[in-house]
Amino acid sequence: MLLRYVSEDESAVNGKILIVENQNIVAIDLKQRLESMGYNIVGISSSGEDAIKKCGKIKPDLVLMNIMLKGNLDGIETAQKIRNAYNIPFIFITGYFDNKSVKLVARKQPWGYITKPFDDKGIQNAIEMAFIKHYKK
Repeated sequence: MLLRYVSEDESAVNGKILIVENQNIVAIDLKQRLESMGYNIVGISSSGEDAIKKCGKIKPDLVLMNIMLKGNLDGIETAQKIRNAYNIPFIFITGYFDNKSVKLVARKQPWGYITKPFDDKGIQNAIEMAFIKHYKK
């Protein structure tokens, strides 16, 4: 069930999501899963540079960000740039999450994280909590 949120300035938040993933097949799988849950996927990027440009143009409500990306920026750097420029919440995606990774990403204060292989309920819970945390202050 897709929830609609109302932000502090009373504008509706419709669940527009940008997926930033370096593996195309994973991005397509995630897109299909999210669309079947009712989310509006507004784009897919494989590099940090492209993700930043798309955020400026399409203003997603949430970014799902892989830590490993193509290009010169990793997901952690990209998420920080998007946060600073656009105040868009992000959830990290990773296939490997050890104690070192947890400490590294925790400093960037993500709104959540999901691990591969994906679990639909885990994805939905992370997304809904990110919306609540960011838009229902």
